[in-house]
Amino acid sequence: MQPSRDIGRLIEIMAALRDPETGCPWDVQQDFGSIAPYTIEEAYEVADAIERGDLIDLNDELGDLLLQVVFHARMAQEQGAFGFDDVVEAITTKMVRRHPHVFGNAGPGDVDAAKASWETTKRAEKAERRAARRLPPEEGEAASVLAGVPVALPALTRAEKLSRKAASVGFDWPEPAQVIAKVREELAEVEHELQGGNRAALEGEVGDLLFAVANLARHLDVDAEKALRGTNAKFERRFRSIESALAAEGRTPAEATLDEMEALWGEAKASERTA
Repeated sequence: MQPSRDIGRLIEIMAALRDPETGCPWDVQQDFGSIAPYTIEEAYEVADAIERGDLIDLNDELGDLLLQVVFHARMAQEQGAFGFDDVVEAITTKMVRRHPHVFGNAGPGDVDAAKASWETTKRAEKAERRAARRLPPEEGEAASVLAGVPVALPALTRAEKLSRKAASVGFDWPEPAQVIAKVREELAEVEHELQGGNRAALEGEVGDLLFAVANLARHLDVDAEKALRGTNAKFERRFRSIESALAAEGRTPAEATLDEMEALWGEAKASERTA
């Protein structure tokens, strides 16, 4: 097969890879569960390319992510459930339905109105899907305001989404200053448990602290996951600078003192400020 700009060719390639007789042995043995981790990984690689501002990589990573969609659709088609065309039809139907201010008779409104309309339509769609499956209306845990936040999300992202859902019904601090106070309170509890030596309790308090910080990021309109990725990159960059400086002296970090490394860290930090 030759490369092509036609999505149909990609679908044909996936069908060939999944052919039980002539396909790729690795591709043939996969199922939804085994492919799911790759789908998540590809989504992160898309985010990484965006974070780095690398549009060449973004082009490539978006292709990898699209392949994941085609892969899942092909496996579903083999089971007689749905195919790629059904996936496209479902998302186009959903997008038109959730944007009545663009494709319907509703007025344009503002961002908040658009978000509210999206959530209202989303809830209606969920109820319709349950009715189509002849399931009873949601009750208890399924009917919770917090329902629908995937457990598989990164913990920091899930914390932000859970707190946002709770905030939508008024369970929230009115001001960021109150969240900062909560962060300080949770930090004090971590310090208290550190003295007690109870590892399980300490882990719980560290979790509470991280949840409070995720809440603070939401209040400040900061993407906590993105902010932490940026800090990770900054830490890596500065530590590599320490390694390079020590390597120039014929040494490794293991052969340097903490004071020496902290001095080199300060130099790396200062050089970034003047760059």
